[in-house]
Amino acid sequence: MNFDLDPQYREIQQQARDFARAIEPFAVEADDMSEIHPGVLAEFRKSGLSQLMVTERYGGHSKKLDPLAICVVREVLMATSAHADSMFALQGIGSYAVSVAGSDAQREHWLPKVASAEILPALALTEPNAGSDLKSVTTRLAASGGGFVLNGTKSYISNGGAAKFYVVFAREDEHYSMVLVPAEAKGVSVTPTPELIAPHVLGDVHFDNVELPAGARLGEAGQGLGLVLATLGVFRVSVAGAAVGLAQAALEEAVRHTRKRVQFGRPLARLGPVAQMLADCWTEVEMTRLLTYRAAAMAVDDPAASLNHSSMAKLAASEAASRVVDRCVQVMGRFGLVRNTKIERLYRQARPMRIYEGASEVLRLGIARQLTEDVQ
Repeated sequence: MNFDLDPQYREIQQQARDFARAIEPFAVEADDMSEIHPGVLAEFRKSGLSQLMVTERYGGHSKKLDPLAICVVREVLMATSAHADSMFALQGIGSYAVSVAGSDAQREHWLPKVASAEILPALALTEPNAGSDLKSVTTRLAASGGGFVLNGTKSYISNGGAAKFYVVFAREDEHYSMVLVPAEAKGVSVTPTPELIAPHVLGDVHFDNVELPAGARLGEAGQGLGLVLATLGVFRVSVAGAAVGLAQAALEEAVRHTRKRVQFGRPLARLGPVAQMLADCWTEVEMTRLLTYRAAAMAVDDPAASLNHSSMAKLAASEAASRVVDRCVQVMGRFGLVRNTKIERLYRQARPMRIYEGASEVLRLGIARQLTEDVQ
């Protein structure tokens, strides 16, 4: 059994490192913004990484999306810039339903632009009163003439205000469907989301009697939940990849500090309690990286069937990232508390990972349900 990345993934990893190196001069500025950083976007377009989010028929990288390749890229990017990591991830999260269920016209119009990063997409699921419980959504898709009318509000939508189209999850009669809504459609408006502890491109997206053609729906009526699960099957594990990258970056910052910081006549790294915390951090990074890569490799062939393994990887890696960065702040002492240092930014960026794309508590419920499905 080979535990090393194959050459094809190492090439993609290097491609991601080249992009990360190009944006490093303005990574701090970008990570403090709640709107798209033009410099990051320009370098993202040059990098070609967005091609990983679209099949080769529409200008993408390969015949089908590869969750392991996406994980490898997110691990690299999150270590440098959460802004760049989010930009990359959302190219796939926002367009995947179009790839698997869109009409030929939808795919041919939108996906080449996603592959080149000419445009940014968004997935609109969450509502003011519907987060993890998606069946509580109140956004409505109703037949009207020869098409549809969409009404409702989606909240905390990544790329809200920056996306050129929204893939919207809505109630249609007694079912749940997905519909593609161009951002410039009449009746679509966006209000900024309150600033978070880790700035992010977010907005509340309002759909006020938005008229859509009959061809706007993705797939058939009632396929919405299935498309959400298909998207999660490919991309949930990639959050674990990003969490591993964040934890690795925090550990490297702490190691640099403890090598040069001298207390009690020796480097901090040689003091027992500090050494123990560093050892625990390294161990957790390596454990979660292996779990993540394994889950991502399983998702390459059948994302839906491996969703529980993706959930375990996301749960383990996001929780571990919080523990690792907390220990790293501790070993850096007062130097870890200085605002806008890398370790302080990583500390803030780690916290949301335990909430988005499946809160830890919800993931545990799903994992346990699968484990005990025969229990009455």
